[in-house]
This record gives sequence, structure tokens and C-alpha cells, in this order.
Amino acid sequence: MRLGLIGGSGLYAMEAVEDAHWESVSSPFGEPSDQLLFGRIGKTEVVFLPRHGRGHRLSPSAINYRANIDAMKRAGVTDIVSLSACGSFREDLSPGTFILVDQVIDMTRERPRTFFESGLVAHISMAHPVCGCLGRYLTRAGEKADIPLVQGGTYLAIEGPQFSTLAESHLFRGWGADVIGMTKMPEARLAREAEIRYATVAMVTDYDCWREDEDAVQVTDVLSVLKDNAAKAQDLVVALAGEIAVADTPEWAACSRPCHRVLDQALITPPEARGPDALAKLDAVAGRVLGEGE
Repeated sequence: MRLGLIGGSGLYAMEAVEDAHWESVSSPFGEPSDQLLFGRIGKTEVVFLPRHGRGHRLSPSAINYRANIDAMKRAGVTDIVSLSACGSFREDLSPGTFILVDQVIDMTRERPRTFFESGLVAHISMAHPVCGCLGRYLTRAGEKADIPLVQGGTYLAIEGPQFSTLAESHLFRGWGADVIGMTKMPEARLAREAEIRYATVAMVTDYDCWREDEDAVQVTDVLSVLKDNAAKAQDLVVALAGEIAVADTPEWAACSRPCHRVLDQALITPPEARGPDALAKLDAVAGRVLGEGE
């Protein structure tokens, strides 16, 4: 296996990566956010991608999520851990809290959300958008690194780049969302389409704007929490790499199958009707099932 790491705000490099070297990986879906950093943490091979590009050059809506996931697939990544900042809708999820999100509400509207468009159509289940097995290994890593992880939570993804209005913040809380951010979708959708196990760690930086007795969230508030969160996130990743290095177990093998075979029953376009342009673009994302159909 090869572990992919996608770092959001405050995570533009992974200091723990050894034998590190940056490589450009091209994608038929356009340019990824940045080059990919290849290396290892202990015995585990890793590939790191700064989601917004080094220097935080890309807004959430400008990120080419399809190119990012496609490039990860081409780089041989089998598992992705996504790390990103978020706001909290709950008093008990205070700044500095790390949450293993297990559900997502997608309120984005300007981003391509599938690899399968004209020429080859596929319908996958998004009932469970993250891999519970990978999440369990993250939990073990958190215990090893002494970083508590809140188990489960619903992440509401907005378009951004603006923060939400007060009315929206109250609405989203009423929906049962636990945290809010701008980057989890369509990233999770695309990782699932690409048959990559995906888990996400949401790192709380603020309370959004629903607590009316406090000032609304400001970038300066977020940045003050990001530095500490980023240091803890890197410690978590190091511990996870150690757990994965010894993860050759029946449990690990069993949890690989559902996420790594999502496309088995998903392709609806018959082989004779599939467009050559679509097939060429999907050689990495869907190469396993397309090859089996030859």
C-alpha cells in the first residue's frame, strides 16, 4: 500500500517525510494543486499533496479536485488521509479538537463532482463516504500519539471562500451538522470513485459565527490555532504510518475490498457505447474495471 496525505490550511509540507522529493504528476483532468511529495515515514511509503498549493495559492473553489485525486491514483496511492481545518457547531468541539468525520453534507455548487461524465457513466454509493477501517487505524494512531480523536461527526461543505452568514450558521446547526468547511467535497466523492480508501481528520479552529456573544470568525483567529493543529496533525500521521507498517492482518485485508472495488457494479454504460475520450481519461481512475472488461 501507499499512503496519500492531503493537507489543507497550515499543512503545506510534511517535515516527517524522509527521502523526500517533489515530482510533477500530469493528469488528463488538468493541473493538480502542486507537485506531489514522495517519500516515506518509517517503512511506510507516502505521497503528500498540499491541497491549496504551497503558499496557499488556491481558494477552495479553484482547487482542481479531480486532477488531485487522479494524480494520487497515478502515483500508486491506495489510501488517503485528508487533513483540513473546520469550524465547529458544537460547544464541546472546541478549537484544537480533532474529529474523525464519518458523514458529509455537500452544499458546494460550482465544482465538478465526478470523473464519469459523457462517454462513460457510473453510479456509486455515497452512503458511507469514508472508510471506517482506515478510521480505526487513525484512532489507534491517535492513542499512540496522545492525540484524542472524536469518533464520528457530520461535516457540512460550503462553497466559500466566504464564511457562512449568521442565518446559515443557525440553519446548518439545525440540520445536525457538527463542523463546517470548504474542501471535503467533492474530494471524498472522487476518492471513492477512484477506489481509494479515504478518511478525513477535521481540525477545529473556530466556532463559525453562531455564538452571537462572540465575534464572528476571522482569518487571524483561524491562523492562531492552525500552527498548533498542524504540529499535532504531523504527529498523528507519523503514528499512523507506524500502525500501517504492521497492518498486514486479516482485518486490513477485509476492509480493503469494499472501498477498492466500488466500481464493480457501478458502470452503467455498456462497453460498445463507451466513448474513446472518456476511456482515455479514465485509464487510472477506472483502469481496473475497464481492463477486466476487455
